[in-house]
Amino acid sequence: MTVKERLAALAAEVEVYLRERFGVRLRERGVPENLLAAMEYSLLAGGKRLRPVLCLTFAELFEAQRGRVMPFAAGFELIHTYSLVHDDLPAMDDDDLRRGRPSNHKVFGEAGAILAGDALLTEAFGCMGRTWPGVAAELVLPALSEAAKAAGAAGMVGGQVLDMDYTARDGLTLAELARMQTLKTGALITASCVCGAILAGAGEEGVARAREYGEAVGAAFQIVDDILDEIGDAATLGKPVGSDREQGKNTYPSMIGLDESRRLAEERVAAAVAAIEPYRGEASEFLRDLARYIVVRVQ
Repeated sequence: MTVKERLAALAAEVEVYLRERFGVRLRERGVPENLLAAMEYSLLAGGKRLRPVLCLTFAELFEAQRGRVMPFAAGFELIHTYSLVHDDLPAMDDDDLRRGRPSNHKVFGEAGAILAGDALLTEAFGCMGRTWPGVAAELVLPALSEAAKAAGAAGMVGGQVLDMDYTARDGLTLAELARMQTLKTGALITASCVCGAILAGAGEEGVARAREYGEAVGAAFQIVDDILDEIGDAATLGKPVGSDREQGKNTYPSMIGLDESRRLAEERVAAAVAAIEPYRGEASEFLRDLARYIVVRVQ
């Protein structure tokens, strides 16, 4: 199975859970249909499901059953989706397209999109909590703490604040750009890896290596995303090309050029592969291939 095929297969498992377990639970609880429609419009709009796939694969790497970790992994997709819904709002990035379709607020209005995002974020932690009792509480609780930190003020939300502060700002340093992207994009990717290891009872070294891998892959992913905004196509990206430049955002290509950006992405991929070097088996091979696949898209 190629890396793309395995990624698609794992993403399909996540999709089944989101459609058949998560959505059904919400309907059973009597969630207003217009709110549920707005939530599912973005949640079920496709995508690679990278964050839950990383969580599941790191759990598998340390010999946990994927099914037991699935609620937690799916929770990361809820958090990620909420962030996209809110990022697209007029007060934030003001994007009209997401994954090739009108952004949530263009269909459900600004208030509807804000509330859908609020609901997705809140429900994410309820979804993650359902990992117990299949996984011991002493493992679920630190994983929940890790996920909350990554999603909150010291993670993704803080990164979004810096992103807005840095837009159209002259004199930004590479260190500042890296810190912003580490929080905005990297924190949730890293937490996905770390939580998979925690839930599998990986121990200190295993969790540390998962963190190292996640940080490196998260950095590579964002650098590649910056590159694709310059050289990609709208059909592949699902959003307009060049939007970063039009909004005056500081990116790796705008600061160091495309060639150096590619080199830096490759460097981070090498660091990710090195982090899991001691491990063998199907899960570790997939993680190595996945890291390399990220940068292949811009070579």
